[in-house]
Amino acid sequence: MPTYAPPQLQQSQPGPHQPGANTAPDKRKRSASWLKTLHQWHWISSAICLFGMLLFAITGITLNHSGAIEAKPSTDSRIATLSPALLDELKTRQLDGEAPLPASLRSWLQRELRLRIGSDQAEWSQDEIYLPLPKPGGDAWLRLDLASGEVEYELTDRGWVAWANDLHKGRNTGTAWSWFIDVFAVACVVFSITGLLILQVHAANRPAVWPTVGLGVLIPVLIALLFIH
Repeated sequence: MPTYAPPQLQQSQPGPHQPGANTAPDKRKRSASWLKTLHQWHWISSAICLFGMLLFAITGITLNHSGAIEAKPSTDSRIATLSPALLDELKTRQLDGEAPLPASLRSWLQRELRLRIGSDQAEWSQDEIYLPLPKPGGDAWLRLDLASGEVEYELTDRGWVAWANDLHKGRNTGTAWSWFIDVFAVACVVFSITGLLILQVHAANRPAVWPTVGLGVLIPVLIALLFIH
């Protein structure tokens, strides 16, 4: 007597139009797109802050060992005497306080002493005009005696290392460099955060990722707590 065999039940597979058919491929596409975006932001931010990171890293070393790096400052002094007409013009102003140098005096300084003076605020008094001219890596000043008309200028230059150190600190560097530091800082933040997110993506296949990150956080914290008082 023939035996009856029930038909085998086939497992239903989601068709191309059924829910869940493309869930895994879509998730992989989104993950790949997200990783591609992270890499793009990471390399762009690294390109923007490449020079700045090298500069600030090198000057961080020179600042940390500034006592061991000898500076040989050089001084440039210049003396001249104003013409009587220009001196009389300055005396008639009778300013007391802060005000920029007049255009006629700036032109004379450029012609006679080869100095380019902008709209910096000078200190005016009854006896003299004093103009501080601080700069990265050095210092300068200009003094004008309103009685004799003598003009004295002195520039002290402490060298390239001091100049680079002042760039690091943003000392007497002006508005443009201040903006650069802000943009550089934002680029470093983007570079660091995108790098951390890329590490998170690859952490499953690289067991040393999070211990290394934790060590990078723990070491400076321990040094600050144990050795800085």
